Amino acid sequence: MVTDTKSRWALAVLLAGTGALYLWGLGASGWANSFYSAAVQAGSQSWKAFFYGASDAASAITVDKTPASLWPMVLSVRLFGLSSWAILVPQALMGVGSVAMVYASVRRLSSAWAGLLAGAVMALTPVAVLMFRFNNPDALLVLPGFALVYLVTAPVAFWRRVRQLLLAGAAMVVAAGWWLLAVALVPASERPYIGGSQTNSVLELALGYNGIGRLNGENYGGLGNLNQEAGWLRLFDTEAGGQISWLLPAALVLLVAATWLARRAPRTDPVRAALWVWGSWLVVTGLIFSLMQGIFHAYYTVALAPAIAALVGLGTAVLWERGAHRAPAVVTAGTAVWSYVLLSRSSGWNPWLGVVVLVAGLGTAPAMLLPRRLLAVVVVAVVACLAGPAAYAVDTAASPHTGAIPTAGPSTGGGFQRPTGSARGRPPGGVQGRGGMGRMGGGGMGGLLNAAAPSDELTALLESGASGYTWAAATVGSNNAAGYQLATELPVMAVGGFNGTDPAPTLERFKQYVAEKQIRYFIGTGMGGAGRSTGGSDDAARIAAWVQETFTATTVGGTTVFDLTAS
Repeated sequence: MVTDTKSRWALAVLLAGTGALYLWGLGASGWANSFYSAAVQAGSQSWKAFFYGASDAASAITVDKTPASLWPMVLSVRLFGLSSWAILVPQALMGVGSVAMVYASVRRLSSAWAGLLAGAVMALTPVAVLMFRFNNPDALLVLPGFALVYLVTAPVAFWRRVRQLLLAGAAMVVAAGWWLLAVALVPASERPYIGGSQTNSVLELALGYNGIGRLNGENYGGLGNLNQEAGWLRLFDTEAGGQISWLLPAALVLLVAATWLARRAPRTDPVRAALWVWGSWLVVTGLIFSLMQGIFHAYYTVALAPAIAALVGLGTAVLWERGAHRAPAVVTAGTAVWSYVLLSRSSGWNPWLGVVVLVAGLGTAPAMLLPRRLLAVVVVAVVACLAGPAAYAVDTAASPHTGAIPTAGPSTGGGFQRPTGSARGRPPGGVQGRGGMGRMGGGGMGGLLNAAAPSDELTALLESGASGYTWAAATVGSNNAAGYQLATELPVMAVGGFNGTDPAPTLERFKQYVAEKQIRYFIGTGMGGAGRSTGGSDDAARIAAWVQETFTATTVGGTTVFDLTAS
């Protein structure tokens, strides 16, 4: 009973600490990824925009992801009003819930200390700290399923396992597919254009742009094959290594060692089944991220964090409690060496830390093999293994992050970690955050991956008389539109979608909107468009050219503006 009470208190401390880490200074990131924040603002004003995940309340076009990840944020904004906290807090709470889930999953099969170790690894993984403090969809995408493990290990007859898997598969299709079916059945004229597709198709969005195209590099949504650096060691390189790989080698070693130790266990052994569930999660997802030929960003690796955490906790417990101390000692030494390598990539950033981690790890590893193992030795070994990711985690939480491609921890010289401008219309305190251009290219269009704050003069112009129009303004690209929309809380049409390559609207349709006086202004930011240089539609470039030829340009607050209601 005393032990259970101590375990509950320890879990409470872990979750409270996780909450503090994930919520600390959260509002400093402003709108974070303004692309999704604008869609949240739109959904808070329109249930139609909420359902479809539209970029604006008038529902011209959707974001380039299915909208489930937006819904918790929208509901939060509807309850508490539009603010960076209302948008970002749901992600932070998902992070705390994920840590609790990892703890519970390990604890049910092992000791409390194993669950706490797993939970701590999950909480301190730098990319997890990053994404649970951000509003990209990844916070909601960390729980895949594993049919093969159930088929092999479930404690029921074979054909019953098959039937249960078929039923589970049908349930998954219904749960994941009802929204796709609903959108596919709605006539295109009665819903927003499906952003990220070239054919206004929700299936192209889900299976092409966000599916097969990410794996084989085929051109979907006008982005093209923009990634040429796939390889077996991608998760350990200078871009992704500091985000996720601190304990990745340890997790793989512990998975193999614990599986070998349980090789004579019955087919239905629950501990081995759990090792295989988490192991298949890690190996399959890790290989996909390593070898995918389409667009890849290091923050995707947050999906690996639960598997790594669970394998470290459960694998260590299996080996330690069964007397196989050699593997944990090797893991401690190896993790210390790898942490030293990762820390050395951040030139000039706390250079002493890598040395301390290396000495502590290599010093405690041999002591773990002695007949009398002191608790202090084990504690120092754990601290040595977690010190590197913990330091990156604190640095991540202490730094604002904005734009479409955030990164965790200090700069390593890999990827595109560099400061970017503000991600919101009027961020508190003039937010400057970490983000970057990633590997998506620019397509010649400004504002592709971040939104700038419009001037007070331009904001006042857009707000004046806006109630008489469906859209206060239109501009090329979703992030350009997001900056103006978040500043005014008025619908702004994102011509061409995320990067200006979606054929939405067509030039003919845009002319019709203008003739019907539905759009007040056209803002000239990013008027070059990406066009067919990336394989997408050139409608946005044609619209921008037509506006420039037809209407008179004026400069408001340093920005080119066209009044579409003028003759």
